[in-house]
Amino acid sequence: MDTIVKQPVACRGPATNQLRPEQNITRRSAVTNGKRLHVVTPGDTAWSRRFRDILSQIIDDQGGADTMSEGQRQLARRAATISIACEHMEGEAAAGRPIDLDAYGQLTDRLGRTLQRLGLKRVRREALTLGQILQHGQGGPGP
Repeated sequence: MDTIVKQPVACRGPATNQLRPEQNITRRSAVTNGKRLHVVTPGDTAWSRRFRDILSQIIDDQGGADTMSEGQRQLARRAATISIACEHMEGEAAAGRPIDLDAYGQLTDRLGRTLQRLGLKRVRREALTLGQILQHGQGGPGP
């Protein structure tokens, strides 16, 4: 027999405008339940797939969704959204079309701040010398 799990929430009922002490999980949003990324499904477009890819990578960088708070998951979504907006503008610029560089700069700055808030940091890789590269056989493709 299925049981309905109830969780306390602080929301107001539409008819009475009174606080309801509990709400059925089955009445939660599909986004809240993790079944969808958006309230209205955007479809299977290249940009929606790119959004999912970026979001997944950011969440992986944070150690997985189960280790993140709701606030961190929200920031990750915002970072993914800003990222695809920047990528769209970059594509326009690469195609030779004009873009709003002020808007692009603002988005880039906001993305950096959002990622900082998430705790993502730039990790420097150790630069290898030519001798180290050749010693490890990473000299590039052969003849």
